[in-house]
Amino acid sequence: MKIITFYLPQFHKIPENDQWWGEGFTEWNNVKKAEPLFPNHYQPRIPFNENYYDLSDINVMKWQVKLAKDHGIYGFCFYHYWFNGKLLLQKPVEQFLAHQEINLPFCICWANEHWTNGWVSGKFKVLIEQTYGAEKEWKEHFDYLLPFLKDERYITNNGKPLVVIYRPEIIDCIDEMLDYWQKLALENGFQGLDFAYQYVGFNLEIEKDVSRFSYNIEMQPISAFTVRKIDQHKQLRKIKYHLFKFLETKFSLVLKFYRPYLERYSYDEIWEIILSMTPKNEKNIPGAFVDWDNTPRRGRRGSVCFGASPEKFEKYLSRQIIRAKNVYKKDMIFLFAWNEWAEGGYMEPDVQNGHGNLSALKNALIKNNEFPAYP
Repeated sequence: MKIITFYLPQFHKIPENDQWWGEGFTEWNNVKKAEPLFPNHYQPRIPFNENYYDLSDINVMKWQVKLAKDHGIYGFCFYHYWFNGKLLLQKPVEQFLAHQEINLPFCICWANEHWTNGWVSGKFKVLIEQTYGAEKEWKEHFDYLLPFLKDERYITNNGKPLVVIYRPEIIDCIDEMLDYWQKLALENGFQGLDFAYQYVGFNLEIEKDVSRFSYNIEMQPISAFTVRKIDQHKQLRKIKYHLFKFLETKFSLVLKFYRPYLERYSYDEIWEIILSMTPKNEKNIPGAFVDWDNTPRRGRRGSVCFGASPEKFEKYLSRQIIRAKNVYKKDMIFLFAWNEWAEGGYMEPDVQNGHGNLSALKNALIKNNEFPAYP
């Protein structure tokens, strides 16, 4: 069973973030400024030994890979930020490519949205627009990816490198672009490419939308949130939000522990939804999550899963491993996440749980005779 964890590279300084958010900004800034929004709300999250690492140091990734392999994680899925030739946050994966001694399977997920300030309060602003161009631009992008696809550590299926696209539904030229990439892959000696997508809004029922994709990754817990129909009371929450904002302004009320627009979900309930989901077709790859809390980014506009623990994670992941084999007929699970600290999804050790979640993952694999991940 290949447990593949999503990997966020925003833990090193880049000029663009210095310009937009202030000198030295990284994701750690969001993590450190978080505060509890209700009683027993676990914030801020603090790395074990206060290890606020810098991904520009290759030794950090060596530490991460050893930790991952020791606990049964098969590989990383690196988020990739490409804006019609402009790259952001590319240093970690480029360093990984350059250091062949870091022996861990990996793949790339193109996070193909606009780069915005949407995760903070205030007026929405597009910082870098995402455009897709035509064959010239598609080839430039493919040529950048080619050294990664050729790397012997890159995850393949039947000789086809696995390429994940986060939101294919916003690419107006998606069919033409992927067909062209398939052509370039064949010209470069591959048997083709295996494309996967992870956005829950991509319409599975329209065959023309998914015909180029081999896989649909069930991104958890987002897919479970959607199943739960979390938007069914969206308008009511909006009314309550504006009412409370009016009261705060008019009467200077500070409502510290309760806001109707902070979404709170039971960890157990969300996992039970995940474990009740059935694949719509043979393309579905099951997902899993260790925890969720995006209030470090979104504050009271965020959402929280409460009640998580390493013991629960082990129990639920073990059940999902069984379902992956018996229901989905797959040997892969995509896990949220390796290091999404500002969204609560991280396997790296923290002050509260230590190495507990890593041990839980390892135990779940051992229980199902799936450890180690490597011969």
